[in-house]
Amino acid sequence: MFQNRHNLSERQVEILVGNLLRYGVLFSSALVLLGGVLYLIYHGKETPNYQIFRGEPPAFRSPEGVATSALSGRRRGIIQLGLLLLIATPVARVAFSLLAFMRQRDITYIILTLIVLTGLIISFIAG
Repeated sequence: MFQNRHNLSERQVEILVGNLLRYGVLFSSALVLLGGVLYLIYHGKETPNYQIFRGEPPAFRSPEGVATSALSGRRRGIIQLGLLLLIATPVARVAFSLLAFMRQRDITYIILTLIVLTGLIISFIAG
């Protein structure tokens, strides 16, 4: 009938991680949708020219550039920021889980989570 403090904190961590994923995906999806609707309002009737390849503009090659573009109201910047947040959501989940495992002093899961987080960070830096 009584739960010890350790089980209660594990349940709280599960709820927080679930909410982090849920709201992260909802918020980033809403941003992508908003940016997409705004983009279509202004550019929906344009005919794309597929014969000329245009690479990604310099503003979208860094998270700072994406944030600056989105905050200045550029529609593609809003879409890119939503996608960046969508990618960051599971990474934030891993980082949050690491903090929870550190709080619980669970060495096995701390090591495993550090390995996963290191792999994610390396893939972002190398990619």
